[in-house]
Amino acid sequence: MWQWAGADSNEFLLIDTRWIVWYSFAAMSNTLTLALAQTDLALGDPARNLENARAQIAEAKARGADIVVLPELWSSAYDLEHATAHASALDSGMFAAIAHVARENQIAIVGSLLETRGGKIYNTATFHDARGNRIGAYRKLHLVPMLDEPQFLAGGDDAPVFDAPFGKFALAVCYDLRFPELWRHYALAGARLVFIPAEWPQKRIAHWRALLPARAIENQIFVAGCNRVGASKGETFGGNSLIVNPWGEILAQGDARAALLIAQIDLDLVDDARAQVPVFRDRRAEVYGKWQCEE
Repeated sequence: MWQWAGADSNEFLLIDTRWIVWYSFAAMSNTLTLALAQTDLALGDPARNLENARAQIAEAKARGADIVVLPELWSSAYDLEHATAHASALDSGMFAAIAHVARENQIAIVGSLLETRGGKIYNTATFHDARGNRIGAYRKLHLVPMLDEPQFLAGGDDAPVFDAPFGKFALAVCYDLRFPELWRHYALAGARLVFIPAEWPQKRIAHWRALLPARAIENQIFVAGCNRVGASKGETFGGNSLIVNPWGEILAQGDARAALLIAQIDLDLVDDARAQVPVFRDRRAEVYGKWQCEE
């Protein structure tokens, strides 16, 4: 719906209020409602996975979510043998499709897909806002050998922190959870919330459940991790998606079944945690810099 707005009777601006709902909400409050679409994926079947994602996203919107997180490689799963067929540039293919879904549902969406760029294929996580604009893209840095990623994909070479109306955030993907240096970089660069889509196997799900709260606690940030469920190519995936606050408190947690998990977060809690336990103030970077990691 169109409305007039202006500073006085002589200055008016035509505004489409449908597209400012999310921005207005974020500008007025540091509170966000997050949804994790913990779901099974059909191997190598983008059309089926897109329809499933549409249903999950529409439900998340109906339940009041501002942002919904999909699992890693949500459109294809680990069909890496056919990565070339599934991959597209950032503004086409499934990236364009999910941008359209974000726009039609007026909800922000996080997930990872296969991206083709410069003759290489990446596992790339994106954040599309409620207007369908891509305001963040991150190429998975650490390629997981257990699922043959290095055989088919290239690793990214940057770890950006992005600006959104609700503040700074960052993206990670699955195996990146095991590398604390990346997460400390994000925290020092100002991120207060990190989203991590994943396909984490059931046989190592204890690591997932331990590391997500650890990253939240040690960096005093919110962490939203969405893991898939189901089985594929002989591997069972463990679900247990989590939303964790800076104190390590679990606000939402799944089990091994498909579910849409929702929790409200207050980003002011980041500042509160850092004021009460001032680990960033008390860091001894001048000492850490003397240490050299062995190759």
